[in-house]
Amino acid sequence: MVDPVGDSLGLLVFRVAIAFGIGALVGLEREQSESGGAFAGSRTFPLFALLGALVQAFFPSMLAVVVVALTIPLTVAYVGKVWLERDIGLTTLMAALLTVVLGAMTTHSERGAVLAVIVAGVVTAILSAKGPIHGFADRIDERERRASVKFILVVLVVFPLLPDRELEVLFGLNPRFVWLMVVFVTGLSFVAYVLSRVVGAKRGIALTGVLGGFVSSTATTVSMAERASQTPSLYRVCAFSTVVASLVMFPRALVEVAVVNRELLPAVAVPLGAMTVFGSIVAVAVYRQAATTADVETEIENPFRLRPALFFGAVFAVVLLVSESAYSWFGSSGVYVTAFVSGLADVDAITITLSRLAAEDTISQQVATTGIVVGAVANTLVKVGLVWLLGTYQLARLVTAVLGAVSIVGLLFVVAV
Repeated sequence: MVDPVGDSLGLLVFRVAIAFGIGALVGLEREQSESGGAFAGSRTFPLFALLGALVQAFFPSMLAVVVVALTIPLTVAYVGKVWLERDIGLTTLMAALLTVVLGAMTTHSERGAVLAVIVAGVVTAILSAKGPIHGFADRIDERERRASVKFILVVLVVFPLLPDRELEVLFGLNPRFVWLMVVFVTGLSFVAYVLSRVVGAKRGIALTGVLGGFVSSTATTVSMAERASQTPSLYRVCAFSTVVASLVMFPRALVEVAVVNRELLPAVAVPLGAMTVFGSIVAVAVYRQAATTADVETEIENPFRLRPALFFGAVFAVVLLVSESAYSWFGSSGVYVTAFVSGLADVDAITITLSRLAAEDTISQQVATTGIVVGAVANTLVKVGLVWLLGTYQLARLVTAVLGAVSIVGLLFVVAV
């Protein structure tokens, strides 16, 4: 029989050692958190991992049988834990079974060993974050929970049913790609939303700007403008948070470009990176002049909502069609006009659209880069307009100076290149 990890005894020992380390890591967490109790701890979990590793290395066909057989004593131990400690949580039981599988992955292949280490780190982080996770769940009201469940169900049901090809009836659009981008953009916002809820209601102005910017820089701008109107003395604090929220839009765009068209990333990273760095330096100067350490808060809504997701999908589809047609009819100037108009409403749509068109060689990388910067500048101007409309004169003047300079820096970089 061929050794699945090769003929080297040293390599096998190394993989088994990795399995032992994974089991020890999970076991220590379970014991320190006192979640394992009498069920399993720092000694038992390494044994689980070693069992999986050795069975996979020498008796791979028996792995399923071993896991099923192990389930019996684990179930008995779990029942005893419930009886003695009155704790019906299944987390430790599931962690034990998962540790066996992770141990088996280490001796399955090199890729399996690497993935096992990564998964073990994630599992340990999840296990140790019991308090924050439960706190986050408790802070979500019933309306948000229903909205999230509805969105996730629609994603799981709709996505597999959408055809993965360009349809003439939709003017050449690929429905599955459009919906995939909706899920991707919403997922980015949801990650920041989860972090904002985990951190809690009271958080510093920098964190408010960063998290608010990833979820909705527009909502953060409106919130800061209203806060400055209520308390004019906080205009520098609110200006800092507004600027940071706007700056976060640029790294977010870079993430989207990296996912859709990695080859375009170096070209786009230059102007957007310059805008981010320059804006951050000026924002720090504004922060240092703010003679307060007050916390600020913005209302960040759960992005896992069906109606906004469908709206973004419609906007993205229209922008994709219009951008391609505009380039065919009017050349690069048509793309720039489309980028500016689209950027007034949503910078994500134009960023993904131009990245996609550049990947298909419909437009050049230079046109795509300039269009993305133009869309970002347009969206930045919207923030400036909202501050003038809803905030105080001092706040509007400061935000205009900073974001105006940031926009000029971005445009100069694309013109120079």
